[in-house]
Amino acid sequence: MSTLSQPAQVDSLAEVTRRILVAAEGRERFLVALAGPPGSGKSYRSEQLLQAIDGALPGQVVVVPMDGYHFDNAVLGASQLAVKGAPQTFDAEGLRVDLERIRCADAAVAVPVFDRPLDLARAGGRLVTLAHRIVIVEGNYLLLDQEPWRALHDLFDLSVMLEVDDATLEQRLIDRWLSMGRDADAARRKALDKDMPNARLIKTTSIPPDLVWR
Repeated sequence: MSTLSQPAQVDSLAEVTRRILVAAEGRERFLVALAGPPGSGKSYRSEQLLQAIDGALPGQVVVVPMDGYHFDNAVLGASQLAVKGAPQTFDAEGLRVDLERIRCADAAVAVPVFDRPLDLARAGGRLVTLAHRIVIVEGNYLLLDQEPWRALHDLFDLSVMLEVDDATLEQRLIDRWLSMGRDADAARRKALDKDMPNARLIKTTSIPPDLVWR
């Protein structure tokens, strides 16, 4: 990954798309890290990028969500289940191995996809084929400057961090928990006590990205 001393600030989908297409030109495989705190819109933005890039290069782009690498609830146990979503509750090594296989571009690679309503990862939920030259990897901790996440950094050709202020994150996270059936008090506790500490960690402990998408 080529990290700039001062990340470029970008404000539009069109500009992020343009930069990816220019940087990926002529490359057999090009990996983009799309990182950001919980509630910053990674799934939404990655889908936007998928559609925009696919419009220019039909069939040549795919999204790999980091959420598919959640450890299963049975593996986490009661103590870790209480903080599910924190860095240690993901299989970072498994993600690294799959990204290395994807970089090789010599065979299709099946990756897991997280089913939020069921709260579990579905193995082999998505296939990265040889036709997929541009791979958008989206997730909270892709740029985290801690082990074992540092091992991922050199696998990315371009990194993008979503920038969202804390007040907006808090409201989005409360709304997310409400949509999952929590009452108002429980939703607020989940957002402030569980999600926002992870958001602050990402904001303060990630390496500088190539692009900051505001």
